[in-house]
Amino acid sequence: MCEKEEILDLVNENDEIIGAVSRREVCKEGIRNYRVINAFIRNEEGKIWIPRRAANKRMFPLALDMSVGGHVQSGESYLKGFERELKEELNIKLDDVEYREVLYLNPYKEDISSFMKVYEINLEHTPDYNKSDFIESYWLTPQEVIQRIADGDNAKSDLIKVIKILYKKQI
Repeated sequence: MCEKEEILDLVNENDEIIGAVSRREVCKEGIRNYRVINAFIRNEEGKIWIPRRAANKRMFPLALDMSVGGHVQSGESYLKGFERELKEELNIKLDDVEYREVLYLNPYKEDISSFMKVYEINLEHTPDYNKSDFIESYWLTPQEVIQRIADGDNAKSDLIKVIKILYKKQI
């Protein structure tokens, strides 16, 4: 999470911009009132594509992750942040996929790291992911992801929380 210096918008409890902060400060100080996007790629079988983060990641190295995730930079909308991260991490253009917003989470109401919009992408194949971000990936049911984590597999902190909220009917 803290690999590069970026400026993020600080927001109040209503997700309204009140200032700006560096990504480094967010990580160092444990600030929660900033914005992120996450997405899950889902196939027709109901399996989600779960990548494993690269070993050189400062936060959560070698951890299971959402299909796409990242900070919304200062001045960006959630959708623009999603579009940028999708291209950077998976080499996919937003216009080339079917997607939908499926969740909006608030750290003041849910036990998550930040304000978060979650998207779902329909895709039947493993994306051509950025090898500097991810080292391997799996197609798993939501229950299989939860079981891997329960069995001790390392995962990004919000992964299991978001899966349990989004896919509760399948678990």
